[in-house]
Amino acid sequence: QVVLSRQYGSEGRFTFTSHTPGEHQICLHSNSTRMALFAGGNLRVHLDIQVGEHTNNYPEIAAKDKLTELQLRARQLLDQVEQIQKEQNYQRYREERFRMTSESTNQRVLWWSIAQTIILILTGIWQMRHLKSFFEAKKLV
Repeated sequence: QVVLSRQYGSEGRFTFTSHTPGEHQICLHSNSTRMALFAGGNLRVHLDIQVGEHTNNYPEIAAKDKLTELQLRARQLLDQVEQIQKEQNYQRYREERFRMTSESTNQRVLWWSIAQTIILILTGIWQMRHLKSFFEAKKLV
């Protein structure tokens, strides 16, 4: 599922905020031909990924909103608290999925052991009847 697709010229910059947890993949494509790269052309890619509250440029925010040092620090702390809450929610989500997987595995193991026990009991009953009929046919019993 493609969440974001953009095209840029020789340079580009964008920010992206994901509202869904999980793994995200970044795919980069060049519109130049392969022959141009082998003929001495250079392709340089600089990828800088920032995650969490580190994505905010606080001096720029302070200049834009005309914040004092105390107000800026309060905003930074609020962003850090928000990031901690997001991390806690993500950990709760992961714990819930792990618990569901564990319970499912435990249930499958239980049913597998019950099936094995039933098969062993049925095999034992069949062997006893078969041996009884064998000994009766040989007139040993």
